[in-house]
Amino acid sequence: MTEQQLAPAAASATTPIRAEGRSSPYSPKRVIRAIGTGNLSLIGALVVIAAIFGSLNDGYLDPKNLAGIGEAVTVFGLLAVVQTVVIICGALDISVGSQAGVASVISAMAFTSTSGNAFLGILAAIGCGLVLGAVNGLIIVYGRVNPVIATLATLAAYKGIAQLISGGKAQGFVLDNDVFIFIARGKILGLPVPVIVLAVVAIAMHVLLKYTDIGRNIYAIGGNDTAARLSGININKYLIAVFVLAGAVAAIAGVILTARTGSGQPVSGSEGLELKAITAAALGGCALKGGKGTIGGTLLAVVLLGALDNGLNVVGVNTFWQNVAQGSLLVAAVVIQQRRSGERAVGLPT
Repeated sequence: MTEQQLAPAAASATTPIRAEGRSSPYSPKRVIRAIGTGNLSLIGALVVIAAIFGSLNDGYLDPKNLAGIGEAVTVFGLLAVVQTVVIICGALDISVGSQAGVASVISAMAFTSTSGNAFLGILAAIGCGLVLGAVNGLIIVYGRVNPVIATLATLAAYKGIAQLISGGKAQGFVLDNDVFIFIARGKILGLPVPVIVLAVVAIAMHVLLKYTDIGRNIYAIGGNDTAARLSGININKYLIAVFVLAGAVAAIAGVILTARTGSGQPVSGSEGLELKAITAAALGGCALKGGKGTIGGTLLAVVLLGALDNGLNVVGVNTFWQNVAQGSLLVAAVVIQQRRSGERAVGLPT
């Protein structure tokens, strides 16, 4: 064989062969698949909202206003993140807003009764959240009550508890305490402390769901509880643990609420937070039947809702329209999920 004949063979032996049809790791299809079509839709909606309100008011895209949006979404963002875990497990916690209200009051009252010990106030609030979450889980598991009905009942009960122990009034005054001032207005690496807290909780929940056996079991329970039970997963323990987790995160949200307002708020600061949390989780791609959802999608939805609320305020729209917008978005999210699932719509012929 001549040198001319050997050259092409040698070249082909040293040149890496790309498999036919294999796309680059940075191809548009792979990027879209990695981000998710649902998340891309949220990003697109966020860009549209920013463009609309930015054109209507020059101050909307101001860095200070954007930072304000980030701080404003922290409380319901925490509830939305933990609601995502609850929904993925196939349940729903409608009482998270009321739990935050009870924790807010407890943190302020404990702070006052301990002569201004902020750390004891915070620990008391978190301990209260753990107990309230455990009560939800025990009612659902051992009372054999549907999670929606159980937490709808405790929504009212916990709201009543917050009003009873506070006399229906804001409790304590924490604005002269350095710890609560730091929680409300402090910054770490240029970012507000509440935003840091939300980021830490979101990362922890993401790692839990994606990289641990506990997370995989939570997805399995929400996807098919019968199969999960047959595979040896103790569903009752997981349900109780998930609701205890929800109570703890709701308590953290309550502490931030106390720090922001300067006192324990039994109802005014926490009312309606459960609707926002569920709306954000549904918009973020959580299937309300369980087994599907991501923390990243929920966070995008939280930012979207915050941007929408802020935009309506900036352009002077009546704040009552915010509730209309949230309700409409929740309906839209559920309708889209139903259409994508391919299931027969309720009440229509097959």
